[in-house]
Amino acid sequence: MYLIVGLGNPEKDYSDTRHNMGFNTINKLARQYEIEVTKNKFKGLYGNGIIEGEKVILLKPQTFMNLSGESIQEMIQFYKIEMAQLIVIYDDIDIEPGMIKIRKAGGPGTHNGMKSVVKELNTQNFKRIRVGIGMPENKENMIEYVIGAISEQDKEKLNRGTDLAKDAIVEIIKSGIDIAMNKFN
Repeated sequence: MYLIVGLGNPEKDYSDTRHNMGFNTINKLARQYEIEVTKNKFKGLYGNGIIEGEKVILLKPQTFMNLSGESIQEMIQFYKIEMAQLIVIYDDIDIEPGMIKIRKAGGPGTHNGMKSVVKELNTQNFKRIRVGIGMPENKENMIEYVIGAISEQDKEKLNRGTDLAKDAIVEIIKSGIDIAMNKFN
């Protein structure tokens, strides 16, 4: 069973922000595979379903970004998920909007949500898909850039990124991470 986690912030005010690329990817997967992500437990919203013949849990932590690892840890402990079956999706300022990067493992970088995940899981050895949001022109406006309103032009690019992330998850499940990395990186 795969645990597929999208990082984001739970309040409506954040739903259309760059920081919610993980949530947006989960929403697209849920729609495509008709998985209801409505169960409220483990400090998150989640749903069970099947993607490409594999059982999956789609999870959107509801703890706010910097505590995301708490929800993931609770879910992993309850369902006894192996690290090899975990995929985390999140936004990344170091990748151009509309692009993604798949990695087998690695550090959290500057992303507070990933810092929480790595801390709570006590490992960096899990799959992740980084969805590019680009860098603001003025780095001093980073918080506003990440959780502020998005122009229509930027929305199109970011949408492409979450579409790619969704397709990459399907490819990982179907063909493995190496093939997905060759195809999408």
